Amino acid sequence: MRTLASCRRARHAVPGRASQAQLRRRGAAVVEFAAVAPVLFLLIFGMIEFGRMVMVQQVLTNASREGARVGILDGATNSEVTSVVQNYLTAANIKGAEIKTEPVNIANAGAGDSVKVIVTVPFDKVTWLPAPIFLGGKGMSASTVMRRETVQ
Repeated sequence: MRTLASCRRARHAVPGRASQAQLRRRGAAVVEFAAVAPVLFLLIFGMIEFGRMVMVQQVLTNASREGARVGILDGATNSEVTSVVQNYLTAANIKGAEIKTEPVNIANAGAGDSVKVIVTVPFDKVTWLPAPIFLGGKGMSASTVMRRETVQ
């Protein structure tokens, strides 16, 4: 049953136009979004950045391990180790890495000596964001040490 007041409001309402209450609610939603959006975007970009960091760290670890596995073999050279590590990084689309070996000349390592492969890359070169928010200027590194295998 319609009351007299509801009939008067229905007569004066214009189809397609928002009422003052609707406009106020819409304005409140815009203000709330403006307050929450920066925090939301910061969280999203932070998750992207830290996820990429974990992924690259795992790739660096695997690349150094593969390099060390080649470096401990009899007759291995530094160029072979560097090539294996570089191929692994290229397959993962990581560029700008620095590869070091200890000892400096792996061919001189004797039986049972340690061979260490160190892979480092600046995070700025591997980030997916145009400008890293949290990890800009930081370096990432992984190293693997294995004992040399030689035939005596």
